[in-house]
Amino acid sequence: MNFPILSSLILLPTIGAFFLFFTRSSEKSNNTVKYVALFTSFVNFFLSIYLWVLFDHTTSEFQFVEERVWIKNFINYKVGVDGISILFILLTTFITPLCILSINNSIKNRLSEFLIAVLIMESFMIGVFCSLDLVIFYLFFEAGLIPMFLIIGIWGGARRVYSAFKFFLYTLLGSVLMLVAIISIYWITGTTDVVELYKIGIDVKYQNLLWLAFFSSFAVKTPMWPVHTWLPDAHVEAPTAGSVLLAAILLKMAGYGFIRFSLGLFPDASEFFTPLIYALSVIAIIFTSFIALMQEDMKKLIAYSSVAHMGFVTLGIFTLQQQGIEGSIIQMISHGLVAAALFLCVGVVYDRMHSRLINTYGGIVSIIPKYSVLFMLFTLAALGLPGTSGFVGEFLILMAAFKDNFLVAVIASLGVIIGAAYMLWLYKRVVFGKLINNDLKRMIDLNKSELFILSCLGIPILFFGFYPDPLINTIEVSISDLIEMYNYKLVSKF
Repeated sequence: MNFPILSSLILLPTIGAFFLFFTRSSEKSNNTVKYVALFTSFVNFFLSIYLWVLFDHTTSEFQFVEERVWIKNFINYKVGVDGISILFILLTTFITPLCILSINNSIKNRLSEFLIAVLIMESFMIGVFCSLDLVIFYLFFEAGLIPMFLIIGIWGGARRVYSAFKFFLYTLLGSVLMLVAIISIYWITGTTDVVELYKIGIDVKYQNLLWLAFFSSFAVKTPMWPVHTWLPDAHVEAPTAGSVLLAAILLKMAGYGFIRFSLGLFPDASEFFTPLIYALSVIAIIFTSFIALMQEDMKKLIAYSSVAHMGFVTLGIFTLQQQGIEGSIIQMISHGLVAAALFLCVGVVYDRMHSRLINTYGGIVSIIPKYSVLFMLFTLAALGLPGTSGFVGEFLILMAAFKDNFLVAVIASLGVIIGAAYMLWLYKRVVFGKLINNDLKRMIDLNKSELFILSCLGIPILFFGFYPDPLINTIEVSISDLIEMYNYKLVSKF
């Protein structure tokens, strides 16, 4: 296939942003600006569907590979996808148009600049998931910080500048070590090509330090305990569309990095540091779940729940088993859909009441029934109810964890119970109870746009809950071969 489909997916949002750059925001032009951004993001989504249709599920080889020399004898622009990365590209292109659709009256000032930031961020995120060169991966990985920094810092809440700088500094400082590690890998092996590095391997004596350098970046972005504190602040201050992008896609880049690089390049170090990952994951699951129980701000509660859910992801990845890694990827896809939906649900009531505090609400089930039903679906998906996508990932992760380490699995299972407690407690306080606040009686139920967006998220959550085969079939062969390569490298060491 000669058509450069991956480069098109990366460049198309940037081309759309380029057109928006020449359309200055005004009350008259706001609709035009939004339509251009929507058209661009929908075209990209349909292009990614076409990519999935063409994708060969029976091989673990990288497909649609494009390679161009960038800096001779050093860096090549190389992109390609396998079963692990293609689902994340689909998630990115699916969530972005819904984010743009969700911008009603929440972003009034400088709308074109906001949409430029969203589209450029989409380009960078797709670039992360299909990069096959460490330097290209690093550039896309770090470049995604800039539009998110601007989204929080310009269009965020009262403490937006503090939150934006905290987000930027936490994530940038962790990534400096990863850059040093990439330079070291080039010095050791003479290449930064991921496919070549898989073949030749990295000397065992270097692996632990290189693994830690990559871990310093991925742990912050995941985010793992104790470097998770930037996330609640960033979510609370970010506009709704920013929170959706942050929770649904940005956090998944680090989970993808763990699978692609930590396991793929440093198998011996991954084996050595598995107890560390288990300890941090279990602490994240239990500790942040208890913190979520204490929250009075809906966004903060969902942000802490994201830390707990990503704890399950890192736990599953480092079980180093087929079920665990499959479960982690499905959990990331599911969390992308569910967290996006929950933040949009908070945005709906915030637009009407201008409050995210849980005690502002109560008894709204009789006032906005459509909203209450959809909010219930996403709440149940977040706690992993069978029949929703949230159940499939958690079940596979815990199955693999029980095989590998019984104690860790038992403690992690407690997180599922606490998760049910804080999500049901949130729903009870917001939707049921007595209608004390008379201002709530003026609330309007979901409009057509909001109903469409939330339904678009609800359908795949239910579909993949009952029928996860399309996801499992896409990732199965690639993960099987990754584990086989991982085990071969471990055995060949002796």
